[in-house]
Parts: sequence; structure tokens; C-alpha cells
Amino acid sequence: MKVVIQRVRHASVAIGGELYSSIGAGMLILLGVADGDADDDLAWLLKKVMSLRIFDDAEGVMNLDVRQVGGDVMVVSQFTLLASTKKGNRPSYIHAAPPLQSVPLYEAFCRRLGQAIGKPVATGVFGADMQVELLNDGPVTIIIDSRHRE
Repeated sequence: MKVVIQRVRHASVAIGGELYSSIGAGMLILLGVADGDADDDLAWLLKKVMSLRIFDDAEGVMNLDVRQVGGDVMVVSQFTLLASTKKGNRPSYIHAAPPLQSVPLYEAFCRRLGQAIGKPVATGVFGADMQVELLNDGPVTIIIDSRHRE
């Protein structure tokens, strides 16, 4: 599983020109599920995301996690995070998990993340053509891949 996490002042998802969901200050997480990902990838990634200290403390140092600041969280599925650009100029998505594998992991990630922060997680719609708007705060953007566990 691969995520791109952005610390945001606000974020929203529109589908077909209509607002679907929105959050205030917190994290926008773009989530891609790779072929072969399993629950251990989900558990490791969830722990890492929840513990990520990317919010400022009273001294202006990034020392707090999303729970400590009461931040909102939005998770949007994005298979293009698994793009392979090794050959040619057209990305290949052969490493992305098919929907039968990725949808349950995406839904479990959102559900468990909501339980961990104690409030609902905003989402997009898996497989939909979405327009995502955000105001990146900092900017702070972090990429985490459960296959590399760095």
C-alpha cells in the first residue's frame, strides 16, 4: 500500500460537479493498493499514519500527530500511485490491485482509521472520476510505502 499524505487547511471531493465530502484542518490521504497487499500492510501503514508527527506544537515544531490536534482526515483511493513509468511515456498500472482486492483494503483502512481518531473519515467514491481540492499547509507532503517500510 502506498499513501501520499498532505497536511491541509481544508480539502474536498466533488463528483459530477457536486460536493461529496469535505474536511477542515488535518490530513488528506491518497491511498493506492498494490497487487499482493494484505492486512499486515494495512496494519503497518495505519500505525505509521496515526503516529506521524506533522502538526505544529506550541513552539511551531512539527511534533504532534493528527489525534493530538483533533484534525480531520480524508482518504481518497488513487490507483495511479502504483504507476510504473519504466518503459515509454504512458504509465502502466499493472502493479495496482484489482478492485476485488483493493476495495476491501481501502474500506478497512478508512474504517480502522476512523476508529483510531474517534471520528468519521471523509472519503471519495472508489473508482469515481473525482475532483479533489485542497489547501496544502506548509506545504507538508509525505509519501509512505508499506513495501519499503522506511
